[in-house]
Amino acid sequence: MATVKLTNVKKIYGKDTVAVQDFNLDIADKEFIVFVGPSGCGKSTTLRMIAGLEDISDGTVEIDGVVVNDLQPRDRNIAMVFQNYALYPHLTVFENMAFSLRLKKVPQDEVYERVTAAAEILGITEYLTRKPRALSGGQRQRVAIGRAMVRDSKVFLMDEPLSNLDAKLRNQMRAEIILLRQKIDTTFIYVTHDQTEAMTLGDRIVIMKDGFIQQVGTPTEVFDMPINLFVAEFIGAPKMNTFKTNLICEDGKYYVTPYGAKIEVTGKKGEMLREAGIKGGEILLGVRPEHMTLSTKDDPAAIPCKITVNEMMGSELHLHVVEDNGDKLIVRIPTVTLEDDQRKSLVFGNTIYVTFEGKVMHFFDAETEKNLLV
Repeated sequence: MATVKLTNVKKIYGKDTVAVQDFNLDIADKEFIVFVGPSGCGKSTTLRMIAGLEDISDGTVEIDGVVVNDLQPRDRNIAMVFQNYALYPHLTVFENMAFSLRLKKVPQDEVYERVTAAAEILGITEYLTRKPRALSGGQRQRVAIGRAMVRDSKVFLMDEPLSNLDAKLRNQMRAEIILLRQKIDTTFIYVTHDQTEAMTLGDRIVIMKDGFIQQVGTPTEVFDMPINLFVAEFIGAPKMNTFKTNLICEDGKYYVTPYGAKIEVTGKKGEMLREAGIKGGEILLGVRPEHMTLSTKDDPAAIPCKITVNEMMGSELHLHVVEDNGDKLIVRIPTVTLEDDQRKSLVFGNTIYVTFEGKVMHFFDAETEKNLLV
């Protein structure tokens, strides 16, 4: 078993600089948890408190039911992978991976067995005699992961391990971490500022802001039902479009009226509004860029916009547009759906008409920014 429990955990620097506030979380055995949020939100500080690298100002951290607040990092039975690899440049890959085992005076046969087994899993067997300077960034990160693997720890902590890699290597390493997780029977706690990593890796995601947990849920839960506007805009790329509009109820049906258009709320969202007894009023409406579509001038649900930026992404076009009131929106369009004449017209300065279906909307309180349906 490798459960982790954080109860009312707080971290204060100096007299009044609060880095983490009232952090409560139960992590199940063999669960892959991701802490995600913008820089300075407290995610790495929380991970370091679990590791024992930061003192806990208040609250408790338990690993397998044992409070570890006062235990040294070496006594917590955890392994940690850092952002900067932290490899010894004068040692070979084998000796880097074996270093912690040597300190524990593990028998030589067992050291060899553990290191070679980890190297085989990570695909770095051919590099065991090399030194770190002869390796690429991705290979060095595999060595750092292997060094943590051989310790046979209860909890595997990873602090932004892919942030120093280029985009292609990050994609490759993400896939390798997913495969690694299937081969290692342990609990993972992973920190990142990259919401794509969070969505692809985590069983559950912990979204943080200013030291507070905003939402904990599966990738599907936080994407489909964000608890507030911050989560809605943070999860998803490009970020969700949001704008003020009115929600009105007529004859048991709900409508929104963005920029003079009138669009009925349909599907499950309409049912949820009725069940919640929402009466309407001014709201913040959220629509993801991939849920916006091109329309025509005579469509009563169409919103006229002017193109300011056209980003060709290969399989998609990302159109940055400005509505007449000055609000900026982003529209994601699969290129396979476009005719040649359409594609040629989607250029800077041209006016287009966009709309969205009633089942893809998100509704937030105009003042508190909380999701009206959560």
